[in-house]
Amino acid sequence: MTKIDHDLFNASNHALEKEYEVCPSCGSELVIKHGKNGAFLGCASYPTCDYLRPLHHHDGHVIKTLESLCPQCQSFLVVRNGRYGMFIGCSGFPACHYIVSEKSDDNVLLPTCPKCKKGRLIKRQNKYGKTFYSCDQYPNCKFVVNDLPIEGTCSACGFGLLVEKKRGGKRVLLCAQKNCQHKQSSDS
Repeated sequence: MTKIDHDLFNASNHALEKEYEVCPSCGSELVIKHGKNGAFLGCASYPTCDYLRPLHHHDGHVIKTLESLCPQCQSFLVVRNGRYGMFIGCSGFPACHYIVSEKSDDNVLLPTCPKCKKGRLIKRQNKYGKTFYSCDQYPNCKFVVNDLPIEGTCSACGFGLLVEKKRGGKRVLLCAQKNCQHKQSSDS
């Protein structure tokens, strides 16, 4: 007692179609292969033909145009699919590099950069999600600290920035200069 309609699965009813893609280099079949960076399409006649292509394209193509405008250039904002997932950015790319931030830390005022004394330190994330603080004048100034920067002066070397660390559940202030790391009292 089967409830499957065998007419739906009869191969003679379907038109003969190619169920695979053809390699543009040699004309062989492209097959799905797996490597250390994930799945990709490769030529079945490897190693004679070494053609390969990524299975998924992350080229930043536009998925949807939004009604809101970019605050920098007044172009429309768009939803894009990029290397690290979907994001909202300016439609005027590459002339405008505006990207909407997920988290808004505008109420936190970070100190000025002690190296160039022009820019301000801003909170950023690397591709693994780890937070760091760097000068907004990058690439002209490449000052970076991993811990929360606190405005102040080191009592040992006179460097114009301190960083906050948690040690043993207590708040400790250290000099932000890597070769000093002098421990300050948390009262200053």
